[in-house]
Amino acid sequence: MNNYDLAIIGAGPTGLFASAFANLHGLKTITFEALSKVGGQVQWLYPQKNIQDIAGYKSITGINLINNLSLQAAKTTFITNHKVKIIERKENSTFSIDDTYTVKSIIIAAGLGAFRPKKFPIQLNENLQKHFHYFMTTPEDFTNKDIAIFGGGDSALDWSLQLAPQSHISIVHRRNQFRGLESSVQQLKNLDNVEFFTPYLPKDVNLVDNKIVLTLKAVGTDSIIEKKFDEALVAYGFRSDNLQLRRWGLELEEGLLKVSRTMQTNIDGIYAIGDTVNYPGRVPMIALGFGEAQIAVTNIMNDLFPDKKMTLHSTSI
Repeated sequence: MNNYDLAIIGAGPTGLFASAFANLHGLKTITFEALSKVGGQVQWLYPQKNIQDIAGYKSITGINLINNLSLQAAKTTFITNHKVKIIERKENSTFSIDDTYTVKSIIIAAGLGAFRPKKFPIQLNENLQKHFHYFMTTPEDFTNKDIAIFGGGDSALDWSLQLAPQSHISIVHRRNQFRGLESSVQQLKNLDNVEFFTPYLPKDVNLVDNKIVLTLKAVGTDSIIEKKFDEALVAYGFRSDNLQLRRWGLELEEGLLKVSRTMQTNIDGIYAIGDTVNYPGRVPMIALGFGEAQIAVTNIMNDLFPDKKMTLHSTSI
């Protein structure tokens, strides 16, 4: 039977912890993920990055965090490669999801929505596409190679720091200033095998003898340089899709879901947590999403089972 107490939409870190916390309190839970694997942006963008702001860990890699959360949420039914399209309220106060699943409550933990990488601005033929990458889940594939990394945000800098011990790195950015951490920029500038090409934009690209031949143009001038690389990583950001939220009748504020102090949206029975929500003072941190998950699940328990005394797992007891 496809009947559940709770459906969670999104299986990034916050959605995974919400699944685990719901399991802890006996809620029959199903979690939907639009991508092929759970873990969200942590899984796809920085699985090898050392994350240092998770309580209880001095440092933990993204992939280890996702693996630990997945183990915690093992009792949950996960449906990957499934982008939820239809949510309908039924007369008995339950919800129908995609005309297949019946649930009593919903938590939206979709982050910034299903994301697609912004593509390299020059059209690439099939052979060139094999050398251009938008994710880096296996750093060993880039060992002992000349790598071009495009972008000026944290992803570009993190990838550069990660690959620098084993490869030659060229960072290509359209500005002299970077959006990422200044400490990362300074760290990279102190490395002999890292070069900066700023402010430059890609003008042309070809494949010669299985090497990327890249023509770069200096911004604001006619200066042209040509460089050769083995592989390229593109970190121009991602396009997120949250249009579905409006179609479900959910109230948005500055493009994000408006929630109450209990993490409930404007629709009774639908809650939202993580980077998909907006309220005064919120900051986009994984650890904060964990707390929001606990608030949402606790209030769902109170809604579904008002006569049941809920056992709180807390250091205050």
